[in-house]
Amino acid sequence: MYISVILNKSCNPNAEPAVERETVATALVNGNNGLGSVVGKFCMDLAIRKAKDVGISMVTAYGSNHFGIAGIYSLQAMKQNCVGICFTNTSPVMLPTRGRQSALGTNPLSFGAGNAHDQVVLDMATTTVAVGKLEIKKRKGESIPKGWACDNDGNVTSDPSVGMKSGKLLPLGGEEENGGYKGYGLSLLVDVMSGIFSGSNYGTNVPMFGGVETSNLGQTFIAINPEVFAPGFQDRLSDLLGLVRNTEPKDKTKPVLVPGDPERIHMAQVDSQGGLRYIQDQRISCAKLAEKLKIQPMKSFELK
Repeated sequence: MYISVILNKSCNPNAEPAVERETVATALVNGNNGLGSVVGKFCMDLAIRKAKDVGISMVTAYGSNHFGIAGIYSLQAMKQNCVGICFTNTSPVMLPTRGRQSALGTNPLSFGAGNAHDQVVLDMATTTVAVGKLEIKKRKGESIPKGWACDNDGNVTSDPSVGMKSGKLLPLGGEEENGGYKGYGLSLLVDVMSGIFSGSNYGTNVPMFGGVETSNLGQTFIAINPEVFAPGFQDRLSDLLGLVRNTEPKDKTKPVLVPGDPERIHMAQVDSQGGLRYIQDQRISCAKLAEKLKIQPMKSFELK
């Protein structure tokens, strides 16, 4: 999807972000319509440097694009012994509670704290699932659980194709009676933190991703230096995470995990088997993209 916005020139892959306003603890950055991943790294690097000096920093950017996995930027802060928090707004695909039309994005947020030995990394959309989960279900030929998406009329659907076509996802929690208004509220919070603070597009002003219109997304990056607060942050964090992990599971084959544990387990599996496992449909899609771009296709091999 990043290739599409480069090819249609709605994003400038050569642009460099620039600081427009700055204090010792804050900054406003113009992403200059560059790649979101470049803008994100620039902003979190800046936030970390400031947090090292003053304890806590917030850097917000406008003129950005889709920046990939939000948790990457929290991990970036953690590698520098900081707590990392990140927000971004996105194209409007969420139905607000009681609404029939999408008004907010999946608007993900991330939070990361800890070190290489023990950590918590939360990376979540404020919809029940991100659009990518629907695409995966579609590729696998599977239905989606009720509470993920709706059809054009706002009715809950179990067909991933219908949900992708309508572009109407339910907020985290699903319908109102199941607490969906909480996910809706979180999505609104993220848009305030990213779109309103930065002066970027927000709400329904954000164009749909992949079109020819400039996205002008808003993103905010917060870094916190735990050393300016009570001593022993990592010890207490590890104790808390241990208390949660050691909770007696209802199914002894499925231990209690904290956010970030599933990803670390998967990373260890990838290392042990010597590569990533792709389903056939994904390999075909990658091969077609390589052919379109006239580049060497991804090589596959049998895993251990």
